[in-house]
Amino acid sequence: MNANDDMAPTKIKKEKNIINKINKNDKIIQIKEQEILKNDKNSISSINRRILTNDYIDWTNNRINNNEIKKYLEILQYNDYELNSLIYKEALIRDKRNFLQYYLSLLRTNHLLIFSFYCNNKDYNIQIIKIFLFFFFFSVQFFINALFFNDNTMHKILIDEGSYNFIYQIPQIIYSCLISGFINAFIKYLSLSEKEIVRFKEEKKIEEKIMDEKKLISILKIKFILFFIITFFLLFLFTYYISCFCGIYINTQIHLIKDTVISFGLSLIYPFGIYLIPGMLEFLL
Repeated sequence: MNANDDMAPTKIKKEKNIINKINKNDKIIQIKEQEILKNDKNSISSINRRILTNDYIDWTNNRINNNEIKKYLEILQYNDYELNSLIYKEALIRDKRNFLQYYLSLLRTNHLLIFSFYCNNKDYNIQIIKIFLFFFFFSVQFFINALFFNDNTMHKILIDEGSYNFIYQIPQIIYSCLISGFINAFIKYLSLSEKEIVRFKEEKKIEEKIMDEKKLISILKIKFILFFIITFFLLFLFTYYISCFCGIYINTQIHLIKDTVISFGLSLIYPFGIYLIPGMLEFLL
């Protein structure tokens, strides 16, 4: 009898064992997909099983690293920013949220107070920077309001014998909100990393991902460096100007604080009404 004939049954048996293990691994992946899809309606409806198998199965020991699969599946899920940024055709397929869920997602991603202090694990921004932005934007409002206190404002306070005239201060409050909004938008562009990371995440080809990863890191480094330089310089400028202003115009401090609180409070209140509009349009169209 030929030696090769003796080895044939053993070889076939080994191949069958490998096939059985692959099928078993494939069933485990299906179970993982079903669990994710059951718990999260926004999860993608199908997972590329071939990629999961190639990336996360240890072929030497023929076993699956379940933690790695879980991390991979979590990365593929959409967060609020991604769902809100979908084009119309994709939104019809992937976005299954109702009006309230969509409205709350707009507040989580755009309302200053909620965005800064709401801890979202799917958010690709740095939490400590988000909290810093809240207090920085308040200081911007304080500074802008102080700039609007000119000779006419001082004369009006003198005529009113120091009483606070809300009607007279309305234009100043509105202008302060608008100017602060432009400054805040620029600072948010430098400090928030979500847009770049989402763009990197959407890349399909591995070769492009490798190149874009280096580019992404470089862009984020430059943005963060500029962010810290500009914000600390502005904070120094704000502190110096407001300290001088309050030291010279002692009797206007209360007026300045009231204007700042009203304008900052207004910037926190109006988004609750503004974000009702896109929510209604989204579900009427």
